[in-house]
Amino acid sequence: MGTTDGAPYPEYGGAMSTREPYPAWSPERHIPLSKEEIEDIFLDLTQKFGFQRDSMRNMFDFLMHLLDSRASRMSPNQALLTLHADYIGGEHANYRKWYFAAQLDLDDAVGHVQNPGLQRLKSTRRKGPRNANEKSLQTAMERWRQAMNNMSQYDRLRQIALYLLLWGEAAQIRFVPECLCFIFKCADDYYRSPECQSRVDPVPEGLYLRTIIKPLYRFIRDQGYEVVDGRFVRRERDHADIIGYDDVNQLFWYPEGIAKIVLVDKTRLIDLPPSQRYPRFERIDWNRAFFKTYYEKRSFGHLLVNFNRIWVIHVSLYWYYTAYNSPKIYQIVRSDNTAIIPQSLSWSVTALGGATATIIMIAATLAEFSYIPVTWNNASHLSRRLVFLLITLALTAGPTFYVAIAEFSSGGNAGSLALILGIVQFFISVVATLLFAIMPSGRMFGDRVAGKSRKYLASQTFTASYPSLHLEARLASVALWILVFGCKAAESYFFLTLSFKDPISVMVNMKIQGCNDKLFGTALCRNQAAFTLTIMYIMDLVLFFLDTFLWYIIWNTVFSIARSFMLGLSIWTPWKDIYTRLPKRIYAKLLATREMEVKYKPKVLVSQIWNAIIISMYREHLLSIEHVQKLLYHQVDSGQEGKRSLRAPPFFISQGDKSFKGEFFPTGSEAERRISFFAQSLTTSVPEPLPVDAMPTFTVLTPHYSEKILLSLREIIREEDHNTRVTLLEYLKQLHPVEWDNFVKDTKILAEESAMFNGGSPFGVDEKGQSKTDDLPFYCIGFKSAAPEYTLRTRIWASLRAQTLYRTVSGMMNYSKAIKLLYRVENPEVVQLFGGNTDRLERELERMARRKFKFVVSMQRYSKFNKEEHENAEFLLRAYPDLQIAYLEEEPPRKEGGDPRLFSVLIDGHSEFIAETNRRKPKFRIELPGNPILGDGKSDNQNHAIIFYRGEYLQLIDANQDNYLEECLKIRNVLGEFEEYSVSAQSPYAQYGHKEFKKPPVAIVGAREYIFSENIGILGDIAAGKEQTFGTLSARAWAWIGGKLHYGHPDFLNGVYMNTRGGVSKAQKGLHLNEDIYAGINAFGRGGRIKHTEYYQCGKGRDLGFGTILNFQTKIGTGMGEQMLSREYYYLGTQLPIDRFLTFYYGHPGFHINNMLIILAVQCFVVTTLEVVFLATLNSSLKICEYSSNGSLLPGMTGCYNLTPVFDWIHRCIISIFLVWMIAFLPLFIQELVERGTTRAVIRLGKQFLSLSPVFEVFSTQIYTHSIISNLTFGGARYIATGRGFATTRISFSILFSRFAGPSIYLGMRTLISLLYVTIAMWTPYLIYFWFSILALCVAPFLFNPHQFSFSDFIIDYREFLRWMSRGNSRSHNNSWIGYCRLSRTMITGYKKKKLGLPSEKLSGDVPRAGWRAVLVSEVISPIVMAILFIVAYMFVKSFPDTTGKFPPSPLVRIAFVALGPIVWNAAVLLVLFIISLFLGPMLDPSFPKFGSFMATTAHVLGVMGMLGFFEFLWFLESWNASHAVLGIVTVIAIQRAVHKVLIAVCLSREFKHDETNRAWWTGRWYGRGLGAHVMSQPAREFVVKIIELSLWSSDLLLGHFLLFMLTPPILFPFVDRIHAMLLFWLRPSKQIRAPLYGLKQKKQRRWIIIKYGTVYVVALIIFTALIIFRELSPLLTVARADQPLITCLPARSRAYP
Repeated sequence: MGTTDGAPYPEYGGAMSTREPYPAWSPERHIPLSKEEIEDIFLDLTQKFGFQRDSMRNMFDFLMHLLDSRASRMSPNQALLTLHADYIGGEHANYRKWYFAAQLDLDDAVGHVQNPGLQRLKSTRRKGPRNANEKSLQTAMERWRQAMNNMSQYDRLRQIALYLLLWGEAAQIRFVPECLCFIFKCADDYYRSPECQSRVDPVPEGLYLRTIIKPLYRFIRDQGYEVVDGRFVRRERDHADIIGYDDVNQLFWYPEGIAKIVLVDKTRLIDLPPSQRYPRFERIDWNRAFFKTYYEKRSFGHLLVNFNRIWVIHVSLYWYYTAYNSPKIYQIVRSDNTAIIPQSLSWSVTALGGATATIIMIAATLAEFSYIPVTWNNASHLSRRLVFLLITLALTAGPTFYVAIAEFSSGGNAGSLALILGIVQFFISVVATLLFAIMPSGRMFGDRVAGKSRKYLASQTFTASYPSLHLEARLASVALWILVFGCKAAESYFFLTLSFKDPISVMVNMKIQGCNDKLFGTALCRNQAAFTLTIMYIMDLVLFFLDTFLWYIIWNTVFSIARSFMLGLSIWTPWKDIYTRLPKRIYAKLLATREMEVKYKPKVLVSQIWNAIIISMYREHLLSIEHVQKLLYHQVDSGQEGKRSLRAPPFFISQGDKSFKGEFFPTGSEAERRISFFAQSLTTSVPEPLPVDAMPTFTVLTPHYSEKILLSLREIIREEDHNTRVTLLEYLKQLHPVEWDNFVKDTKILAEESAMFNGGSPFGVDEKGQSKTDDLPFYCIGFKSAAPEYTLRTRIWASLRAQTLYRTVSGMMNYSKAIKLLYRVENPEVVQLFGGNTDRLERELERMARRKFKFVVSMQRYSKFNKEEHENAEFLLRAYPDLQIAYLEEEPPRKEGGDPRLFSVLIDGHSEFIAETNRRKPKFRIELPGNPILGDGKSDNQNHAIIFYRGEYLQLIDANQDNYLEECLKIRNVLGEFEEYSVSAQSPYAQYGHKEFKKPPVAIVGAREYIFSENIGILGDIAAGKEQTFGTLSARAWAWIGGKLHYGHPDFLNGVYMNTRGGVSKAQKGLHLNEDIYAGINAFGRGGRIKHTEYYQCGKGRDLGFGTILNFQTKIGTGMGEQMLSREYYYLGTQLPIDRFLTFYYGHPGFHINNMLIILAVQCFVVTTLEVVFLATLNSSLKICEYSSNGSLLPGMTGCYNLTPVFDWIHRCIISIFLVWMIAFLPLFIQELVERGTTRAVIRLGKQFLSLSPVFEVFSTQIYTHSIISNLTFGGARYIATGRGFATTRISFSILFSRFAGPSIYLGMRTLISLLYVTIAMWTPYLIYFWFSILALCVAPFLFNPHQFSFSDFIIDYREFLRWMSRGNSRSHNNSWIGYCRLSRTMITGYKKKKLGLPSEKLSGDVPRAGWRAVLVSEVISPIVMAILFIVAYMFVKSFPDTTGKFPPSPLVRIAFVALGPIVWNAAVLLVLFIISLFLGPMLDPSFPKFGSFMATTAHVLGVMGMLGFFEFLWFLESWNASHAVLGIVTVIAIQRAVHKVLIAVCLSREFKHDETNRAWWTGRWYGRGLGAHVMSQPAREFVVKIIELSLWSSDLLLGHFLLFMLTPPILFPFVDRIHAMLLFWLRPSKQIRAPLYGLKQKKQRRWIIIKYGTVYVVALIIFTALIIFRELSPLLTVARADQPLITCLPARSRAYP
């Protein structure tokens, strides 16, 4: 640990140096350069390059803090050396890595004439100079090291200063680190040149910003935005057409890229001598330099390219398994009708698994061609790979042709040649499969990852320098995947494949007899079995994929738990004396004991720490005064002449000694959780802390947009709206009863004290009764007098329990308290020095805390705050003067028509308050090149404030987090995880490869999160459980085996490392929606290690309402869709070694792809069973074989169809899907088991299941799936501001319907009808699970809606639903069905470009139009395919004769008539009405404003009647046979859906942004609508739109009624609302929220609405049942129907199982 000065941690002359702002950098410590000299360097650079004064002051302060932070634990010389090594010249400095990757060593060595890029391309051809090439690299690196070693300290500091000054004003250019490196290189070369040194007069201020940064900033901005009428508007471009930050950055990776930079006069920058490049920067034409280096096209091809190994492993293994077990398919039937399966054929067909693997690889390679620009350095290895793959394909597939021809022609006697060929082919295939499954595609045939050629150096350096794992972790990683795939291979073979063997063998040669069709004859229906079998194969493959995920979850959980036992984290580790040993552990682990002179007993020191923790909990109202007494250390008389001793609190002994009974904190309370986590966390091993004055400085950074700062009184004690039913304060009191009690007691004491102070009897009247009622206000609202100091207390109490910025700030400011506490405890001499002068002591402690810890909140909107927000922000600054706020300030442009100027500004609580402007005077004010918010906001917000961080480390915190004093005490241990405490005394430049400097640096240290909303009812608990398993359980295992990335929040980042590599997050709009994960991938790919700590945690809030949770999931889902497009995933997927690739895949995209597969499996399943059901039951002529109990065929069964194995297989499928889905609950259960014991685990899981959490899980799976798929087809990812309030508001039916119909309800309803058919035709108890999950898709949003089942609200909802369906036709309305319908359409049609500024434009968000390829696949092909599937099924059912032996009329004609009939009917109705409105409208509309509505109503009523009429007609045609009719309905829906989608995709031009055409259509007034020339074309387009809209409207109306009918039964139960609220909020009925109070007028109004609409609802219900019963009764009228397949098949089914 020792540094070069001898003494390990030098003392800085006590209180004398308190004035000094940077005490560790003081003259008596032999500093290489004094503070003044450093300042001169900064001034000199500023004058030479034209930096801003404020930026210079800011960066000077930044650098001094860095030096002070480092010099406090090593000698100042070493501090400067290591800092230079980190920024510029060391082994891990990004600048040095870039310098060699971009081959600037050649440029500098050879001179600027010969272009190094061209030389490089030659040098890779010949074998001779290859080694020379490597050698030259080695010698260049050695030269570099010597140059760095011989540099003077003055020059080193000047280089760091120059880099920081360039970085500090770079704005968006900070996101492109290698571009910044290039600018630095040019600037540094220029500075050293004589022309720069000879300049005397300073250049103007702001020159750097204007000439270097602005042109680059403008280029980046103009990629995404264009100016329309003086405002910036988003361009309608997708990522593949935008040259984003990464493309800009990658230009500077290769010499060829740098060679593309040309000046306006067409000379290349690279042709100028290095020292002359910088001044020419302003003449560069950037538009000609940049190009796309990776196309982020929207397509599913990315899944193929990035995860090709996953597909290869699964599909080829599936082929090997299934092909071997489907011998009937390739058996040879000889002339004498005996079947034979030759061995050679069996080998050869199975061997085709290798060919499937090769085909997948070929497809992936072809797809890769379309994502990479085919330029100098990509095409070669792709073409080489393609040729090789084609050869492999010939080897793995070719022999099969020979074998098959030989065997079939010889009747199975082809001899040994065929057999040998088959066996050889099989082994070649296995080798090929293994190769493709294990080798990353980036390393095949031309190694981009570890190849020695300099050609690949850049992509290796920046995308594939993965930090290596140590042996034990690497073994664990390999073991995990061997176990997962071992178990999977065994289980899939025995459970899936073998159970599939029999169905295959019975179905392969099954031909259906006696069927016919008018149009197609027997061609279709005879091969129904083969058709079904194909679908079954697909189904089995999907299950094959799902299995792996199941085993991954099991083994990952096992590994994680094993790891937690290794770390000593679990409740089951000797848990008994965890509290008894706590004092010793505090002393050993939290205090820097090694450096302390022990003047006091450990007990004394520990008692100060412990008492501080307990008192902080008392101050937060977690503990009452009685509890505190039992938990504190007390001074007691020891009995020896007045000596006093400390008595430990009984709490520490109580665990071992049973005689101490007593409650130390309320059970199950926050205090108990915090103390037990604190005690538990200290059982693990933690890095040793440094003394406080030697610890590194760090900064907490929080971005803030418009989150609540402090709740206002009005928000707390007033309901939001009439749907809420409860005030926020009431709700919080229910959730935290103990804390409220403590708060009230506290307030009463305060009130009494102030009353005594102000005179008057403190106890008022002495009658008991009087004082009781006097206390009521305290218990209700927490204050009695409305004096601001009392109301403020209540506001703060509530704000600390909601998700507010105040909670975050007060939590994080505990760092400051912790540092003061530790400093005071560890340095008793400081306390003695100041004697009794507490003020001076406090000042000294404050100074230390301020020196070691900073807190910056980046309040982007601060200058635009309204009065209330401003007061709250001011309150924060007054309460915490050390808090710093960075914000954006806008100034009008200097000259007319210019851009406004923006500044990054920093203030803190010490900045002076200027009364006239009502603002504070800024400390720094730095001009930006333009508006910094170009992306989704958060990362830009972080980036503009990042220049104000100080010290070596950053902690990124969101505005919904919290922290606690006892966690903050561990800060020195956490920072120790960066492994930079003990720095060797050697110079990093003395020799490379010194082991101290060899280890890859730690870039990110992750921490645990505790979700403090976990006890707020079922949804809060589910959110907390997700975080617990993902953020803790999985992260623990991933960090161990090297698969953890960075997920944001309480993670600590290595400031220098991250900021020289593109900052703490990425910022391209849309693409980097989940901005923080990219920082992790970036750090990982560039060689940084990512760790995870188990002993430190922050609090974090999660969304609590159903809608907000799903918004959050949509954001995660769309963000994942964007990640799949990104180049980061491409690099990881094609370059990681197999075990780490699998860890990455199953941890990140695999989870979402698994969700997609589960939903796909459910749909596949329904289609499969449909097909099997037709085979099984649809006619009496199809006999199912039945067996007796001993397994022999029953008599009379000749010519039967043996389908029993198929039914067995279907049951297996159901079990598989069920298991895969249930396994999601395992990790949470085990995590609870390990950390909190068995009972807690069982109770928590029980509560979740009782509250229907499985329903929520099914639904959220669908939401994830839908958001990813729609993102990959249409895009439209945007940051969804997730509301973080408490969800006590009831949301109306129409809003929920419009929000979730597209993502889930439509799909659920379609599947439900198919399932209904399956159930009618083939009932099996296994189907219950499917009913459950598919109902969940339809009704989940309503189940989790507070007070959904209160009768009056339900009816009022119904009224609102009807109004929502019907408004918006005579005047535009924001919230209407027509608006919802147009919005969902615009994803495909897009909007018209020309803006027509009309008030109703706000109806639309800006969605770019989807690409035609995406539309073609998702909107045209897939609905048509689905429709065809169902038509085929329907036709099969209809291809059998009835009992009289007559064949039914052509089913195709019938179904076409019923499906297209309503559409034609709508068209006719509309045409007639159009003509009427065109002639009558202009006359009637002005005098009758409701004319449009009347026309619309007429049309819609007719439309609904038409639809019902046609369905009723279908019933009639089906002779009232329920199962046939249901199938007909399924088919009709599929056809109509296909027709609508095709019409929308093909026939519709772009939308107007307003609603005028809709209203013009109904009123007939087309003039004066602002349509201009479109007035001729619009009616025709509107006609098509209206046809579609009418059908959709009718179906939505019916669908809405169906949903309401489904939700009706619970309403009939008494007390259902109470029970429902109990399940949702986990509040006892006594604690529950009262019913709302209405005034008399309101009551009367509501009663009238309920009577009126209740009647309407009941009538609708009666009509609905009548239609069905009418259908059901009619068979009794036509008794003559003889074939009732329902009855015949059910007993048969039950008999089929002995």
